[in-house]
Amino acid sequence: MRRFLELAGVLAFLTLAAAAAVRYSLARGYTLYDGDAEAHLNIARRILDSRTPGPEQIGTVWLPLPHILMIPAAMHGGWWQSGAAGAVVSPVALVLAGAFLFAAARRVYLSAAAAFAAVLIFALNPNVLYLGSTAMTELPFAACSAALLWSTVWFRDSQSIFAILFAGIAAFAASLTRYEGWFFIPFVAIYFLFIARRKWHAVLFGAIALLGPLAWLAHNRYYYGDALEFYHGPWSALAIYQRQRAAGRSPYPGDHDWRKACQYYFAAARLVCGPIAIVLGAAGAILALLRKAAWPLLFLSLAPIFFVLSMHSSGTPIFVPGLWPYSFYNTRYALAVVMLAAFAAGAIVTLLEAPRPRSPAAIGSAPARKGAILAAIVCGLAPLAFWISHRPVCLEEAERNSRARREWIRQAAEFLQTNYRRGSGILFSFGDLTGALRQAGIPLREGLHSGNGPAWNAALIRPDLFLREEWALGFAGDEVAGAARRAHYRLRKRIATTGAVIEIYQRP
Repeated sequence: MRRFLELAGVLAFLTLAAAAAVRYSLARGYTLYDGDAEAHLNIARRILDSRTPGPEQIGTVWLPLPHILMIPAAMHGGWWQSGAAGAVVSPVALVLAGAFLFAAARRVYLSAAAAFAAVLIFALNPNVLYLGSTAMTELPFAACSAALLWSTVWFRDSQSIFAILFAGIAAFAASLTRYEGWFFIPFVAIYFLFIARRKWHAVLFGAIALLGPLAWLAHNRYYYGDALEFYHGPWSALAIYQRQRAAGRSPYPGDHDWRKACQYYFAAARLVCGPIAIVLGAAGAILALLRKAAWPLLFLSLAPIFFVLSMHSSGTPIFVPGLWPYSFYNTRYALAVVMLAAFAAGAIVTLLEAPRPRSPAAIGSAPARKGAILAAIVCGLAPLAFWISHRPVCLEEAERNSRARREWIRQAAEFLQTNYRRGSGILFSFGDLTGALRQAGIPLREGLHSGNGPAWNAALIRPDLFLREEWALGFAGDEVAGAARRAHYRLRKRIATTGAVIEIYQRP
């Protein structure tokens, strides 16, 4: 009963925190500030709302699970148009991530107070709260990774096949959410191989977990002819970076440079976590190792290691304002360090408790419990002192980098709302331009875009024969604008903003 009440209290706290974050972001329009959040929501919408609906609309590069989970909310016309549909999956994931983090820390430290301190540090981090109110994938992945951590320590204590099954499902979900999940699988399998009394349990975990990567490889092979399309296809991060380098752009910081990769990643981690949480996490990590909690620390370190490897070898950039090129980009990748620091900091609370009990159900003395609870609150709330005078860096990045995009989306949407007649059709190249259709309330099935296969290709190659849409929306000089001009469409609206010129054409 005590365990149930502890978990119920944590769930109530997390639900209130997530609801407050969503309310705050929706009131200020932050939900789709990040361009990737806009794209994730629109991909979820186009799976069903398309001229060619179906699995192909999931696309490549981005893994499918977050988009699939967003479909019900994205198909609600009003929620999609307002952007509220993007604030449905992540807040639920925030609650689940915090709950599984609590359960894992509770089992490892044998202390509810230590576990609650970890939850406070994680869930009250403003970057976590901001991303938990958007259509981004960081919080869904945090939920999967926390669930996987909990299942590993559950199996360590119980050797239960149900723990293996749960771990396999969590790893499967993680591998279809972000590519860090692929990196987790061999490490967790090796851990199970070492601690399992029945070694086939580790094989069972691997068999379930690997279904995710295999499904994604099969999807890419079937729809794009290349199982590795997501990695080196024309829209992959690697291919985009190679085109930038061929055009003369300087290499990303950390590209084949271990020192810079570590320097930039941990600079982002300091900005995302805040210095107080970093210090508490570092001190707690030492205590956690003394309490033989090496596996959870190693597991939670895997995602940061993955990002450093990606910066070094795969053209993944992180920009921070204090280092060249003195801008913001992908700082959210350091969110993985928040969960690591939060879990490690929980170990500090155990110092104020009675001697460690022999079983998870054992309870220390009342004075020790009171001291531990007070320490948990102090440790959990201390990082907030840093954030009182600092804006969350992930929100700052999204706000700065989206100013021009949000402005031309607004202008294009206003024009389309006034001039577009339902059913007349519009040619556009998906991506950022989809935001204009969303704000204008134009269903995606009325558009012909790059996800519509042969019809799209035919319209671009021979617009004189196959371009039947009344409208065309594109960037100046792109293939949509070129097709519209070749078909003698009339330029109706030109929107010039920093870094982009948007053109809207109409058939005469």
